[in-house]
Amino acid sequence: MPDSPNLLFILADQLRAASLPSHGESQIETPNLDRLAAEGVLFRNAISTCPVCTPYRAMLLTGRHPQTTGHVMNFVRTRHDEISIGDAFSRAGYRTAWIGKWHLHTGSFPQIDGPDIVPEGRPRLGFDHWRGYNFHMTYFDGWVNNGPSSNEQWQGYETDALSRLARDFIDREDGRPFCLFVSPHQPHYTPGAFAPAECYRRVPDEVTLPENVPAPVRAESAQAYRHYLAMTVALDDMVGELLAHLDRRGRAGDTLVVFTSDHGTQGGARGIPFWHKLLPYEDCLHVPLIARLPGVLAADVAQDTLVAPVDLFPTLAGLCGAPVPSTVEGCDLSAAWRGEPGAFEQDALLTMNFSADYDYLVEGQEWRGVRTKDRGYTEWLNGRVELFDLLEDPLQMKNLADDASLSEERAHLRARLHDLMAARDDRLAPCSSYGSWLDDERRIIANSSGPLGDPEADPDWSRFG
Repeated sequence: MPDSPNLLFILADQLRAASLPSHGESQIETPNLDRLAAEGVLFRNAISTCPVCTPYRAMLLTGRHPQTTGHVMNFVRTRHDEISIGDAFSRAGYRTAWIGKWHLHTGSFPQIDGPDIVPEGRPRLGFDHWRGYNFHMTYFDGWVNNGPSSNEQWQGYETDALSRLARDFIDREDGRPFCLFVSPHQPHYTPGAFAPAECYRRVPDEVTLPENVPAPVRAESAQAYRHYLAMTVALDDMVGELLAHLDRRGRAGDTLVVFTSDHGTQGGARGIPFWHKLLPYEDCLHVPLIARLPGVLAADVAQDTLVAPVDLFPTLAGLCGAPVPSTVEGCDLSAAWRGEPGAFEQDALLTMNFSADYDYLVEGQEWRGVRTKDRGYTEWLNGRVELFDLLEDPLQMKNLADDASLSEERAHLRARLHDLMAARDDRLAPCSSYGSWLDDERRIIANSSGPLGDPEADPDWSRFG
């Protein structure tokens, strides 16, 4: 294997771990994701620490928390001085590409239907080849950018189209390794058609739901879940096409393939609408993560290493020999991913949400939490406290916060939460307090440490050292 393996990173949208056969779902088959797991490492504690699209994507690409980047909701303009994983891999001699959904800009917001543009330059955070779009939910015959101010319309279904675009980029060899991010929108909600008819034929006509979905919402949730599973099948097909292409090109042995999702979906659990996220429950927080790199990562292994979005940048860089700027706040877990004895691991992750609305600052769902390997602990701004035993109660149906026998453990988790918050200059406050972080163009001009400089200033490249 070369010192600089290729990177193929596949980022699904709103795919929770529990909806894959690798995590217990028995109503569909995902042979390609199963193959990837059999040939690599399946991570059982990958956590979307802020389960909303834009905050997650900013964490993934910068290795920094929302309290630092200012991404507390969707449709904000990422600061030009953020240093991204695209910048890091470019510095390491990689050709870089982003294909699919971006959601780190305003695009045409508040209009979110139809084609939009992510401007060239720093809004694309250092990715050279660009076939992205900021946000739309047109899954059949949708659009990607193909220039500084133009779009091209794909033919057919999104996962098929993005797969074609990705394979084309892989084939453009020039002697350099590639760093390719492919970001389909599935299995996210759409007001249009969800999936090809053929995908529904691989989903039962009547789907079953877990016990934590109460009777009043079961019928509606079951209907939505059938769409969700059909899109998941389509996603698996795309993974299969990309894996097969690496095989055909002789690149499977020198390519790090990573599959994950930006957050899950509530799925009707606790009586909450199916497509809702933002919440401190495993349906939203727990996402799939699979990584394969022959000769470096073990095959057919399941790991319980806690992995946060901010950890992915330094970990991928560690596996591929790319530099990590001092701006990164996440942990390099590459030694743990390789299964090295005594490798560093985290004991707890900070989880969070800032607003009750995805796209605007609305009060009512402000919370902070701690996720360990076996506990989920949350403090809400309204005073509610929740504590769940994730091993004994994976559906989180019994809140243990008032269990007197667990008072010492609750105190420990509370202290751990406040330590993690202090490290980010964070406080649990009404979401209206973040209004000063944005200007009238939804550009980020402040963070938890105070006002920031020009949002369109260039990065400080000396942070690479």
